[in-house]
Amino acid sequence: MNYEGKLFTFTQNRVWRTYTGGRTLDQIVNLDSPKDNHFPEDWIGSTTQAKNKGREEIKEGISSVLIDNEVVKFDELINSNSNYFLGSEHVEKFGNNPMLLVKYLDSSVRLHFQVHPTADFAQKHLNSPCGKAEAYYVLQTRDEITDPYIYLGFQHPPKKEVLKSMIEEQRIDDIADCFEKIEVKPGDCFYIPGGIPHAIGEGILIIEIMEPSDWAVRFEFEKSGYVMPEEARFMNRDLDFCLNVFDFKEISKKDVYKNYQQEPLLVTQYNEFSYKESLIDSRATESFRVSKSIVKGTIEKSENHFYIALILEGECTVQCNNETLHLNKFDKFFCPHGVDSISITSDHGVQILECSPPLA
Repeated sequence: MNYEGKLFTFTQNRVWRTYTGGRTLDQIVNLDSPKDNHFPEDWIGSTTQAKNKGREEIKEGISSVLIDNEVVKFDELINSNSNYFLGSEHVEKFGNNPMLLVKYLDSSVRLHFQVHPTADFAQKHLNSPCGKAEAYYVLQTRDEITDPYIYLGFQHPPKKEVLKSMIEEQRIDDIADCFEKIEVKPGDCFYIPGGIPHAIGEGILIIEIMEPSDWAVRFEFEKSGYVMPEEARFMNRDLDFCLNVFDFKEISKKDVYKNYQQEPLLVTQYNEFSYKESLIDSRATESFRVSKSIVKGTIEKSENHFYIALILEGECTVQCNNETLHLNKFDKFFCPHGVDSISITSDHGVQILECSPPLA
């Protein structure tokens, strides 16, 4: 089959996690009885295998696209012509790895306190090309949640040996006292570097953009009645090893908003009512890029890289060669490097989040 000159819509790709959520993700695909469960994430544009201790025989995490009503694994699609899909410069530098992972994450409970390694730490100590720097775009919150929040960095950093005892004894209230709640609202965007301890609060639907790995030090062991096995807590290492992942610097709430919340930067004016803003770029990281296009009317759009796009608000039609996609809120698609340009039309306005790989 000739895949050139096409855009590709992603199917929903639910992945088991140690916490619960996902009711909103059920609603997105119109399930009859939406409910929270242990499948609170939809992995998008993923060629990354999920690391779930005790579920190794279940291969989960790899995304699929829909082509003429046929489901095709995303990694198989890329491997069929990686230079076309990812770009020859990208392939030369990174191989067939998109170097990007995007998720819908829908929490019903506060997530585990956790921290992810930097790329440098992962390369030196985990034999991995990627750490897990990540960004959050807050999409919506549940009606019953009056004060949505995240935790980001230590506002009251403990000494390393004190944190070790807190973790060993699972003194969760004491761990929580190391943080202050960072209030969030729809439209907020935060960057979380590797090494910065964090947790997402309950009742939030976010888009998570990250380096393509599943490395995590989860220093809170129980959530939603599930207790993580020891091997799942510390990346198959021990606590002493994982304490070296933490950045223990003090980050005040003021500095969280100043240094980690990302302000939009206008980069393209398409027409009077349509423009593109950069949200995550070299101001924060070289690991990935995130922008948002606001379109009303019709625009022609051309990029020099592949990207994963998600409809944040509104609806639109996207024309690519002789094919037309009709897209609504929550839909997501892949635009290959080899596509020269697309046309986007929205009568009433649409917002599109575009997630791109690091520069090759």
